[in-house]
Amino acid sequence: MHHIIEQLKGGLIVSCQAYPGEPMRHPETMAQMAMAAEIGGARGIRCQGLADIAAIKGQVKVPVIGIWKEGDEGVYITPTLRHARCCANAGADIVALDATRRPRPDDRTYTETVAALHDDGIIVMADCGSLADARQAVDAGTDIISTTLAGYTGERAKTDGPDLELLSAMVQEFPDVPVICEGRIHTPAQLGEVMELGAWAAVVGTAITHPTSITGWFRDALPSPDAQ
Repeated sequence: MHHIIEQLKGGLIVSCQAYPGEPMRHPETMAQMAMAAEIGGARGIRCQGLADIAAIKGQVKVPVIGIWKEGDEGVYITPTLRHARCCANAGADIVALDATRRPRPDDRTYTETVAALHDDGIIVMADCGSLADARQAVDAGTDIISTTLAGYTGERAKTDGPDLELLSAMVQEFPDVPVICEGRIHTPAQLGEVMELGAWAAVVGTAITHPTSITGWFRDALPSPDAQ
């Protein structure tokens, strides 16, 4: 197993991303967020976009998982071979891509994409939405599989927290493949649950690096004015 993947074992990966139009959507800001996460004990950083990847890679020592989102429906997380290669060229130690069985914009199959990336020496992480996606990813020789897209592709219901059922199934079926849990881990207790189920590592994003959402959680917990 590659030493970069070994570095992530048993650890927390922090996703440092800001949505379009948000005040924090700036490479320097995301790099500062990543540095703060590393100081806090993160074993890895996941980030989006070539500028952010380059900025973050220049500031942290932990592995960087890079993605490039283009569009907002269908296959849009690192959707083509070109996107994936650009992420690697920007400095990503690991490139994550949509590993669903949906058509890809460049008409390559997922398996063809992984093979080309491996020929380039690139470590690949599969963002899966179902167990069938994970099987395809493993058959393709993917280095890491994850639950990232569970609840977002129509194959599985969107759970309130992490999709523990899918995580458990992936861990049990693929004991020799690192399985990362990503998606809706909002509390330390939930993080503990996914690690107890055998996750290689876990990605936490919104609950750590998205103050707009976190503020909304606290706002929604306030009693209504009429109740005061």
